[in-house]
Amino acid sequence: MGTVNTADPHTSFLADKDAKVFVAGHRGLVGSAIVRRLLALGFTSVVVRTHAELDLTRQADVEAFFAAELPRYVVLAAAKVGGIHANSTFPADFIAANLQIQTNVIDAALKCGSVRKFLFLGSSCIYPKLAPQPIPEDSLLSGPLEPTNEWYAVAKIAGIKMCQAYRIQHGFDAISAMPTNLYGPQDNFHPENSHVLPALIRRFHEAKASNAPEVVVWGTGSPLREFLHVDDLADAVIFLMDQYSGLEHVNTGSGSEVTIKELAELVKEVVGFQGKLVWDSSKPDGTPRKLMDSSKIQEMGWKPKVPLKEGLIETYKWYVENVISAKK
Repeated sequence: MGTVNTADPHTSFLADKDAKVFVAGHRGLVGSAIVRRLLALGFTSVVVRTHAELDLTRQADVEAFFAAELPRYVVLAAAKVGGIHANSTFPADFIAANLQIQTNVIDAALKCGSVRKFLFLGSSCIYPKLAPQPIPEDSLLSGPLEPTNEWYAVAKIAGIKMCQAYRIQHGFDAISAMPTNLYGPQDNFHPENSHVLPALIRRFHEAKASNAPEVVVWGTGSPLREFLHVDDLADAVIFLMDQYSGLEHVNTGSGSEVTIKELAELVKEVVGFQGKLVWDSSKPDGTPRKLMDSSKIQEMGWKPKVPLKEGLIETYKWYVENVISAKK
């Protein structure tokens, strides 16, 4: 389904560094990494808006922004995100906000007439709970979703399909990238609604700071997970903006996996917590195994660069310098 765009008469993305690039969600984990990468590459007109300046769930405001700014490129990294607890507690928020953001931004990007390339960022949770492993792109919609985050997943699937529909009906060059589990600077370390890796970093740090005898972690530790440093994802996003123009979404993962138990032990080591690690098997594990088949993007010539331990050391350093320091 997907093809590399070789016939486009326009300048390539990487050769168009004076063009306006709108990064929606620039304060989040993903958006901030994409902005850092664009600026490092010499892009001179990166356009951003805070939530206070532009509420992406408000259609009229989004249309007015696009009509005024007329960006040439758009990366949609804005989303309402959270872990198992947040998804199960606030399902309406997750499905409504994400559907609104995607619909408004994709439609306004088409209508304003200036957008040459659009990239929508999804999530590996779009795939069925019992998808084949590693998960290929074509397993989308082949079975039931993981119930703990289906509201978010359904919204993200709708975003992929909307990009495809706008390509088919309007010739709009909208592509989708599906990252695996991400981590890095600017992650969400909130006690109730963070993902597994930042939650582990925060909990081990707090236990170390209070000299707690043990840290209790949800589940059995047996699920297998894949992690990608957000700087690697930013690199992949720019690679796809430059190299890819196809109907099918593109998996973006590291290609290596680790058990939650191994991950917890690695975080414990990086943080320097000396106490005991205890597993609460009465709590849910989530999906048993989730490794994405990223052979498609790797065959195009992209590969990740940041090893997990090195990335964890850097992420913990960011957490201490930015989250912990801010509390003092």
